[in-house]
Amino acid sequence: MPKTVLLTGITGFIAKHVAKELLMAGHTVRGSLRSPSRAEEVRAALRPVLGDPDALDRLSFVELDLTRDEGWAAAMEGVDALIHTASPFPMSQPGDPEELIRPAVDGAMRALSAAHAAGVERVVMTSSSVAIMYCGKDSGSTLGEGDWTDPEHPSANAYAQSKTLAERAAWDFVGKTPGMKLTTVNPGLVAGIPLDDNYGTSLRLVERFLSGKDPMVPDVGMPVVDVEDVARLHVRALDYDSSIGHRLIASSRWLSLIDIAQHLASLFPERGIPKRRAPKLALRIVGLFDPTVRQLVPTVGYHYKVDTSAANAVLGREFVPAKAAIEKSARYLTERPA
Repeated sequence: MPKTVLLTGITGFIAKHVAKELLMAGHTVRGSLRSPSRAEEVRAALRPVLGDPDALDRLSFVELDLTRDEGWAAAMEGVDALIHTASPFPMSQPGDPEELIRPAVDGAMRALSAAHAAGVERVVMTSSSVAIMYCGKDSGSTLGEGDWTDPEHPSANAYAQSKTLAERAAWDFVGKTPGMKLTTVNPGLVAGIPLDDNYGTSLRLVERFLSGKDPMVPDVGMPVVDVEDVARLHVRALDYDSSIGHRLIASSRWLSLIDIAQHLASLFPERGIPKRRAPKLALRIVGLFDPTVRQLVPTVGYHYKVDTSAANAVLGREFVPAKAAIEKSARYLTERPA
């Protein structure tokens, strides 16, 4: 059945793809933005990929801010479901972790509280694999939806803390609120092809490798997923009651940065992409001066499997292979007009 869906953070890399999937499925989308001036950016990104020229008639916008109460009640009027993707995602970590944590947690609570007040029970929320990864398991273990990042883990940076605490707050809220039905989607590194050049942080890692400016690569890793799969998972979760109460780990497989670098080097040998493993001792020394590197050190050499069985069941097929998703990003970045 077609629904009216409030999609928060519609200007985001993932959210634009979610909007595309919703509109193609016949739903009506009310997208939230912090600045109304970006509405045309979203329309321009969606217009060429929708196929149906009338689909954009089912897209509207509301102005919302994660840190302010204004507008949330009105935004929820007439809504059947909420997809909450809005959350800060920085390229570099802030000096004060609260700069990320507070907007993420408070924004999730504003969205869920407004939904409950309006009688909107169905919620799909974008979390992250970083809310699962730093749980103290041995290398080689399988990470599943029952695993939670310890915010005090030495590798849990401000972003990981913000996603973990926001998701925890959401589950706590739903657990205390009869009738609310929550699914979270926990993607890893999101690769693939963006709908426009406003792709934020997600593709910066691939972009950095393509620049060839790093002499070595740390032996750390993460789950990898294609953005189109992440978007489809959000939308299909709305229609699958079996997803309610679950954390859907969105990933094809775990890849190390070395795996990613070697794959890109094989595709673009002329770019001088680094393939050498950075010694752990060297990372420790650099970490004395660089807190971002310092947080990598405890997870050097740690590699995991990920249990994506629940997500695969909702998606209805296997995920796009991780290396194929990375290659799609790289082709986009190298072939787009200058």
